[in-house]
Amino acid sequence: MRSFAELYAIAVARKGGEEAVEAQLPTPKPVAELKAIPDARWLAEMTRRIFQAGFSWTVIDNKWDGFEQAFHGFDLNWCSMISDRDLDTLLKNTSIVRNAQKILSVRDNAAFLKDMAREHGSAATMIAEWPSETFIDLLELFKKRGNRLGGTTGQYLLRGMGKDAFVTTRDVSAALIREGVVTKAPTSKSDMRKVQDAFNTWSAESGRPMGHVSRVLAFSVDSDSHRAGHQPR
Repeated sequence: MRSFAELYAIAVARKGGEEAVEAQLPTPKPVAELKAIPDARWLAEMTRRIFQAGFSWTVIDNKWDGFEQAFHGFDLNWCSMISDRDLDTLLKNTSIVRNAQKILSVRDNAAFLKDMAREHGSAATMIAEWPSETFIDLLELFKKRGNRLGGTTGQYLLRGMGKDAFVTTRDVSAALIREGVVTKAPTSKSDMRKVQDAFNTWSAESGRPMGHVSRVLAFSVDSDSHRAGHQPR
């Protein structure tokens, strides 16, 4: 496993300079700012990421106003009580993508967030205060207690909301394999623990958040040699 400094040098060479790399690194939000995000917005982002999975992101973005209206601004009380009648209405609503299982995930995730709020004051508080050093345990919580939040969906959700997060995209996974952290794309608990340990090492060495390390890993890979399609890094 090479040092972060070596990985950064590779990324800089591939991307055309340090300025180009730095311009594309995500900026995590401070804990206080994350805690101030209403839980309804967390549900909205969960829903956006779930509907984007395996589908055109552009279509979801273009329909997003319809989603906001159909799900009552992602009010947790309303969404957690979606009835069979509400489901029928939503399945006839052409302003959203009419996928029954994904629609039902909104109800389940609203209940999940309400549970978090009862336990921590707000779901946002729990997420904001979760240590980066045990990020994979937060991902596991989302997978177990949420609906359709496993894999990279939860990772993209957290990064998109401003939580310091790595994302095991194809490029990041390729870099982790190349560096000897894992032998295949990480999905098992044991492999994810190895990934967490590697990110902790690189973050401690560099003083950078995991999101920076994740993006630098992606930039250090020759994407064109192995990537089919255009998976975000």
